[in-house]
Amino acid sequence: MTRLFGTDGVRGLANRDVTAELALDLSVAAAHVLGSTGAFAGHRPRAVVGRDSRASGEFLSAAVCAGLASAGVDVDDVGVLPTPAVAHLTAALGVDLGVVLSASHNPMPDNGIKFLARGGRKLDDELEAAIEARMGEAWQRPTGAGVGRIRTDGGRGGERYVEHLVGTVGTDLTGLRLAVDCANGAASVVGPEALRAAGADVVVINASPDGRNINEKCGSTHPEQLQAAVVASGADLGVAFDGDADRCLAVDRDGRLVDGDQIMGVLALAMRERGSLVDDVLVTTVMSNLGLRLAMAEHGVRTVETAVGDRYVLEAMREGGYALGGEQSGHIIMAEHATTGDGVLTALQLAARVAATGTPLDVLAGVVRRLPQTLVNVSGVDRARTADGALLDAVRAAEDRLGATGRVLLRPSGTEPLVRVMVEAATQDEADDVARALADVVRERLAL
Repeated sequence: MTRLFGTDGVRGLANRDVTAELALDLSVAAAHVLGSTGAFAGHRPRAVVGRDSRASGEFLSAAVCAGLASAGVDVDDVGVLPTPAVAHLTAALGVDLGVVLSASHNPMPDNGIKFLARGGRKLDDELEAAIEARMGEAWQRPTGAGVGRIRTDGGRGGERYVEHLVGTVGTDLTGLRLAVDCANGAASVVGPEALRAAGADVVVINASPDGRNINEKCGSTHPEQLQAAVVASGADLGVAFDGDADRCLAVDRDGRLVDGDQIMGVLALAMRERGSLVDDVLVTTVMSNLGLRLAMAEHGVRTVETAVGDRYVLEAMREGGYALGGEQSGHIIMAEHATTGDGVLTALQLAARVAATGTPLDVLAGVVRRLPQTLVNVSGVDRARTADGALLDAVRAAEDRLGATGRVLLRPSGTEPLVRVMVEAATQDEADDVARALADVVRERLAL
């Protein structure tokens, strides 16, 4: 049987895969599982529930709140806020559970449900499996004063989050102009507010969510508008968030994209300089460009590599006590300030580095000399069969062709029905050729 929880909670087509009934049942089961672990012992349980700007988040959030309250959990409904804001509030308010309704960078019709444990950290795999196992079980329902209460936050949660973000910046951003693409998502209000509160002159695009336009040809997955806006406004740099603002990509003053690998490189060297990069280690995933690892080694920073997914980066950071990690896609985790990837925090820290050094972003990011890389997302295939013998033979042949000057990574997506083919090579033409050839093999061998 297919597991309900993926690498980043439960995701799917809203009102088809992710329904109000599912949201309610999951919330009840989560309350029961956490209660059985003793998480609620000695006090009345409390949860924070937030969502991104998708229209489906309205009914899904209502279902989650109803499920938790029916199980005796008091709920603070904080409305539309970034995933990292809900994580921060879960920790800062000392509540027992956080819930986020979001499908992050996915298209608008999708949605998802993500649970956070006390302290704002993602639930362990074992707890997610226990929640799934207890869905639909018979239970003794509380009555009278035993039922939970639902309180609307009224915006205070967003204010607390902005205060927290600004408090992480030790450099005044006055004189710095930033263009910000909010993806018509969860950071449409708090993102620009935080940057302005830190002193920056902010030019904002795609910050008018209507429930349908989240991630629509904008944000970190479509940076073209931001690139144009940076050049047109004369901004020093630009930043783009995704729908739930747990990731951030940047654009330099000339409109060139600065990806998550380059951002990590800039932040790692800044933290090493001030002595806050624990053990001089940066945690990355197998998708990070080889150029990042080479650049970090050149500057005395060791890289620890994990599987793809910010949860695996987080696990490695927690196990080693490391301070910085992330993904090429822009999930950057700064453990001193956050328990998850935080796009607005990343934007602030990146802007602060530009302001503190007086060095343009293109120069700072130039420390990472990226090897040519091609990524092909192959859809309409069975992502469970990537161990196919003929496909593995094709991968080995590609690796032999590239030798020491490149590498191949083939993996099923953890959040979408795709198989990703990534190739790095000495030249872009070679990376393109190898990636296209492997993608053709994937389509042929894994066809549905």
